[in-house]
Amino acid sequence: MTIRPATEADLKDIMAVLEAAKGIMRASGNTEQWVGGYPSAEVITADILNGNGYIVTTHNRTVGYFAFIPSPEPTYAVIYDGKWQNDNPYHVVHRIASYPEVHGVFRAIMDWCFGKDPNIRIDTHRDNRIMQHNILKYGFEYCGIIHLASGDERLAYQKCSRAQAS
Repeated sequence: MTIRPATEADLKDIMAVLEAAKGIMRASGNTEQWVGGYPSAEVITADILNGNGYIVTTHNRTVGYFAFIPSPEPTYAVIYDGKWQNDNPYHVVHRIASYPEVHGVFRAIMDWCFGKDPNIRIDTHRDNRIMQHNILKYGFEYCGIIHLASGDERLAYQKCSRAQAS
């Protein structure tokens, strides 16, 4: 798999990946995340224009998308029922999506992200069992609960190298 910055020309392919990801979310019982048109083409375009949107390709086909955003993440300023591993600068991974039939996309994304920053934070919906499984399997630690700007609750995780842990 190859990861590269997304461009506006990739938008149609990215939106198709997002729709496929929403389908697997719904099929697995996650009916409350990514509703009401989120993430919209406008959100993805903003990721791209801000230099934070990336696509995952294999055999010249777009199979995944994610946003890799430098800190600070405003919704991470307050965490409930836990704490972050550290207060060091970090990157956040948001809007991870892939075709359900393509395996290894999450690992490819995380390997790439940790090649850029040893301190990563991520969050997901309580009903997104597939993402929770992937997050924990990759070695992230559950840190607590954060709230999005909308007030919606998310489970928050962090993984960092030992040097970053203090």
